[in-house]
Amino acid sequence: MESARNASRRDAWIALVALLGLGLWEASGLDMTLTRWIATPSGFPWRRSFLASHVLHDGGRALGWALMALLLWDAVRPFVAGPSRAERARAIGVVLADLLLVPALKRFSATSCPWDLAAFGGRAAYVPHWLPGVSDGGPGHCFPSGHAVAAFAFFGVYFLWRHHRPQGALALLAAVLGLGLVFGWAQWVRGAHFISHTLWSAWLCWVIAALAARVWPVTLRTAKVLPAAATLQPAP
Repeated sequence: MESARNASRRDAWIALVALLGLGLWEASGLDMTLTRWIATPSGFPWRRSFLASHVLHDGGRALGWALMALLLWDAVRPFVAGPSRAERARAIGVVLADLLLVPALKRFSATSCPWDLAAFGGRAAYVPHWLPGVSDGGPGHCFPSGHAVAAFAFFGVYFLWRHHRPQGALALLAAVLGLGLVFGWAQWVRGAHFISHTLWSAWLCWVIAALAARVWPVTLRTAKVLPAAATLQPAP
């Protein structure tokens, strides 16, 4: 089993490499370039589409709360043996922190949504979101992506299981990442966010989960790998 120290070091490297990638994305100007592919000077054709607006936006929000309910129930009556109740409670705390803190950043952001920009039928000028405090003349409050956090917040579930069921945890990580990117795609084609807004949300959720794992590491007792037969038995 990988030690908590090695896992924490790897988490930090992932965060650093991802941050460098985000920096390159910001420098490339791809946000506006790619958004022009799916927008017109009068707006976003997919803004009120059934798939993006109702299924992936409204339905995605409902799915996020349903997953949160399952996580809460699992902390009270675990579905499968493995992490302790304390670890499960920590995972819930991480998910809640993501759901509260990342969207809260939007409330202090001067960045307006793509559908508010003059280039796409609105009235705001394009101002990069890495210029804090610089108004673009629009309503703001659009960076980072809050909707994608409905998926990325569950990075905490990967950290919950990785010392108990590493392969299953990786599958959960891939599912969370994929779902978050799908949610981000929906908001991008609707004109609600640039692609970078979703990528920054993913990075923030990862960092919050990694910091929580660093501050409250899994103990040797709770990290003990259970025999295969035991892990298939429901927890009492």
